[in-house]
Amino acid sequence: MSDIIPIMRIGDTLLMSLQGDLDDTTVVGIEQQLTREVARTRATGTLIDVSGLTMVDSFIARVIARMVAMIRLLGSEAAVVGIQPAVAITLVELGVTMGHLDTALNAEQGMALLDRLRRHGRPAH
Repeated sequence: MSDIIPIMRIGDTLLMSLQGDLDDTTVVGIEQQLTREVARTRATGTLIDVSGLTMVDSFIARVIARMVAMIRLLGSEAAVVGIQPAVAITLVELGVTMGHLDTALNAEQGMALLDRLRRHGRPAH
């Protein structure tokens, strides 16, 4: 399978930006591509930028949450950045819980969040 989306590497961090209106098959392909890339590069941090998504349904939200879980199992911290207000409203209305995800407003804040997580670890819940 060819790469579906570009994944940029910034030091030990990978940045993946989701764009447009994704269908279920595409988002599953992105999940496979990102987890392969995390393992291949041994990235210690991964930013998933969703600011370019026009719409997020419950399936896409679940796949994003699943990606974060897989990335963490591979030894990389993960943060979802750029959730748009309309997407946040939709997720809450759909009852999709994403409280277990680390989120930030933008990539800059996401990089700072990943740095804190790498230095201090994840707080116990």
